Amino acid sequence: MTLEILTSPVLRPARHGFFTRKGGASSGIFSGLNCGASSTDQAEIVSINRARVAQAMDVPPGTLAQVKQVHSARAVTTTGPFDTAPEADGMATATPGVALAILTADCQPVLFQDPVAQVVGAAHAGWRGALDGVLEATIEAMESLGASRSNITAAIGPTISQKAYEVGPEFLDAFLDQDPDNSRFFAGGTADRMQFDLPSYGLHRLRSAGIAQAEWIGHCTYSDPGRFFSYRRTTHEGAADYGRLISVIRL
Repeated sequence: MTLEILTSPVLRPARHGFFTRKGGASSGIFSGLNCGASSTDQAEIVSINRARVAQAMDVPPGTLAQVKQVHSARAVTTTGPFDTAPEADGMATATPGVALAILTADCQPVLFQDPVAQVVGAAHAGWRGALDGVLEATIEAMESLGASRSNITAAIGPTISQKAYEVGPEFLDAFLDQDPDNSRFFAGGTADRMQFDLPSYGLHRLRSAGIAQAEWIGHCTYSDPGRFFSYRRTTHEGAADYGRLISVIRL
């Protein structure tokens, strides 16, 4: 099966892709393009999947630059794949041919570019990372390489949508403690539950950071099991594990 690669016009001309689960070699609960080495999928199959992604991005197999994602607000710069992946959730590079890769399964994959300075970035922005500032940290990492906010564009890839993201009162409190206006990203749920709009919050943080343009390309990971892996859907179904989607950008 052919790989399905979603793109955003705001990231052109940078080569990039938000890969769906289609076109991979994994089977069973990981069926499709599972790129998560930390999953319990067969390591050799994950390597095959990642090699297909590398080929699609026109870089050698095994050279995707990736951090150890820990839901932090830390971003790093790089000139190539890491020998040992640092704990971080954002990356930036100005080196042609370096492909930055982010793994997600409901969290926001966010890809950035400055076409003037020739700098790209990538971030893994779940609720905690977005709240703590990983998107702004990634922009700052890009600026350290010569990028300008007035030229940076960003796109949020497939992520969990508000209708599928029910949270408790302590979750809401964390956002209201930072800014009472964050209440606008929550809608009423059942009993004391609320529904959180993660992509709208991500767009708010990106636009508030003063970049040139930001968009969400749409697509709810929870609601489309044929195309996307979802941690929350897997949890609700009682499955043992889940696959990871990959999003990549390069100069």
